[in-house]
Amino acid sequence: MSSTFKNILYETADGVAKISLNRPPLNIINAEMLPELNQGLEKANNDDSVALVEITAVGDRAFSAGVEVKDHLPEKIGSTIPTFNKVISAIYNLDKPTVAVVKGVALGGGCELAIACDMIIAGEKTQFGQPEIAVGAIPPMAIVLLPKLIGRKKAFELIMTGDVITAAEAKQIGLVNVVVPEDKLEEATKRLVDKLRDKSPVVLKLTRISLRECVDLDFEKALEKVTDIYLNRLMSTEDAVEGLKAFIEKRKPQWKGK
Repeated sequence: MSSTFKNILYETADGVAKISLNRPPLNIINAEMLPELNQGLEKANNDDSVALVEITAVGDRAFSAGVEVKDHLPEKIGSTIPTFNKVISAIYNLDKPTVAVVKGVALGGGCELAIACDMIIAGEKTQFGQPEIAVGAIPPMAIVLLPKLIGRKKAFELIMTGDVITAAEAKQIGLVNVVVPEDKLEEATKRLVDKLRDKSPVVLKLTRISLRECVDLDFEKALEKVTDIYLNRLMSTEDAVEGLKAFIEKRKPQWKGK
């Protein structure tokens, strides 16, 4: 099933919602695209048939070269930043796993959009970077996310120099999960998606919620939170009991998604 937007493509199939940036060749994120991204993410989150969300882009040259530069000018930035923040927050708050499939360049807001996802699969020629400092700007979401993802030292280096790194280096520092030749991206994406799709949708959801809600808590509070989710939410689902029984009975579980 597909839905019609102007600046993105939205389609669902076999439990996956695929959201593609659709402003090739550079897939620049503009003021018109941002509300559509929010609508697509909301649609995916509210669709019970969707177990995971894939974010990608049309074309080979760029996942996204960033947010429209003219939308950073004083008369527009006051609306651009909050609307972009809303998109990243929507990804962060999804109750479903997110996978970014990236080829070409992912720069500025395009890089932030990719790193906001739970996992990244990248073509080996992909480049990542936050070059905002070169045009007298700062990358708010990268400043929030990168130190948590790759550590303070490397995050400071990338943001303050504006350096662009290869997919191989991004994988080395823990920013990217999988790097493959561009002609193997579809195959690699399918392998990961199939692994996730093989799991119970409701257990995936509760795992995603647990990770999101515990990641920034100290040890004791995180342990208390995840234990509460386990005992009071997970164990009240049919799929949790089915998974345990299937293992004991040495058979494949039959997930009901509830």
